[in-house]
Amino acid sequence: MDLKLSPVSPAALARPAVAPRTVSAGAEAGFSTALSGALKSLSASQAEATQMQREVQMENPQVSLEQTMVSMQKAQIGFQAALHVRNRMVQAYTDIMNMQV
Repeated sequence: MDLKLSPVSPAALARPAVAPRTVSAGAEAGFSTALSGALKSLSASQAEATQMQREVQMENPQVSLEQTMVSMQKAQIGFQAALHVRNRMVQAYTDIMNMQV
């Protein structure tokens, strides 16, 4: 979950914030693809937070403590969200397996 905040300009308000997604007939854009992309993004966020922690510990003047803390919080929130999704998926699987046919 990579959240990038940028200042809003008047030109940005004129165009739509989210471009419509187009999927070709042969492309697989299902749940597994979305889940895989989200997990890769989460992994990248955690790696970024870890790298920023190392840079702060080595007293790199280019990396501030505030940026590091925000990056760590984003990684933690993303991880908690992934855990909730996983728990819901396991619960749904358990419910389906316990259904009588």
